[in-house]
Amino acid sequence: MAITPPATRPTNPRFSSGPCAKPPTFDLAKLSGAPLGRSHRAAPGKAKLLEAIETTREVLGVPADYKIGIVPASDTGAYEMAMWNLLGERHVEMLAWESFGAGWVTDALKQLKIDATEKTAPYGEIVDLDGVNFDNDVCFTYNGTTSGVRVPASFDIPADRAGLTLCDATSAAFAMDLPWDRLDVTTFSWQKALGGEAAHGVIILSPRAVARLESYTPAWPLPKIFRLTKGGKLIDGIFTGATINTPSMLCVEDYLFALEWAKSVGSLKGMIGRADANTAAITAFVETHDWIDFLAVDPATRSNTSVCLKFTDDRIKDGAAFAKAVAKRLGDEDVALDIGAYRDAPAGLRIWCGATVEKSDIEAMLPWLDYAFNAELDAQ
Repeated sequence: MAITPPATRPTNPRFSSGPCAKPPTFDLAKLSGAPLGRSHRAAPGKAKLLEAIETTREVLGVPADYKIGIVPASDTGAYEMAMWNLLGERHVEMLAWESFGAGWVTDALKQLKIDATEKTAPYGEIVDLDGVNFDNDVCFTYNGTTSGVRVPASFDIPADRAGLTLCDATSAAFAMDLPWDRLDVTTFSWQKALGGEAAHGVIILSPRAVARLESYTPAWPLPKIFRLTKGGKLIDGIFTGATINTPSMLCVEDYLFALEWAKSVGSLKGMIGRADANTAAITAFVETHDWIDFLAVDPATRSNTSVCLKFTDDRIKDGAAFAKAVAKRLGDEDVALDIGAYRDAPAGLRIWCGATVEKSDIEAMLPWLDYAFNAELDAQ
């Protein structure tokens, strides 16, 4: 039986979970103000970097006494920088429910070899957050990019905690309301929710984290690109535009453009609203199609950015092959690019719903998902 494809296509078929879609108003000409061919340590470069730091503070609502730095190697570099500098002073609880969190567990147990407890949950679920002891240092991902599972709104980090909280927020920043007073280290990469260019990370330190840095020296050597202190004091220049190594000023200009776009749609509140609306469109689709479901088991933990889906139809003979075929068909049709599940995750789809994606594109893509499912089922 012939299956007719939909007539309408998304204007932008880019639903990748990183690097993510550029803001809808992006144009290369908007980056013409980048100080290319100049030292990043010259006045124009340092001014751009400081502007990026302070506009990040403005858009995200980061407290004035928190330090914000731009660092190498994307979110991975930022989070490992935090781990290598801060951990080891006390026992650590490592929380993981997807592949990136599992990577931080490996860092703690096999690379740093510190006194740590591993708490993990399978894809689609989350660890027992009520059982976390915040007298220990706690490492966790706010939103599991590869599982579509985020911490619920009920997750309560005590104000009087003795340990530090180290939060990987790379797919949560700019799409979720982060509790800054309860986060001591927060990291992200602007390639995610703002659709920036890759390779740069952001690290945000609370006063408690700065105090730890200036009072504790880890037992292991620190590479130059990880060093946040000198002579027992924070290297404050990192947090005012003097980066550890050479940044791409073109990428910084792109980030500044994305931050201004974020302000134009209502800053954090507007960004959250756009991501929620995109996710709501997928939720409505899932609720009316019995062959697909969210990977996240509990609705309270479902991401509004990295939305992960699984096929549930008993007629599917090979789940992994079927999911790849659906993703390939949608990519070949140029209606949904790069939406296959992450390589370590269960078979399925992963659709980025962050604010740089237009709801109209999600709505135009979903009938194609229905078409691709039926076409692949017919082709088995």
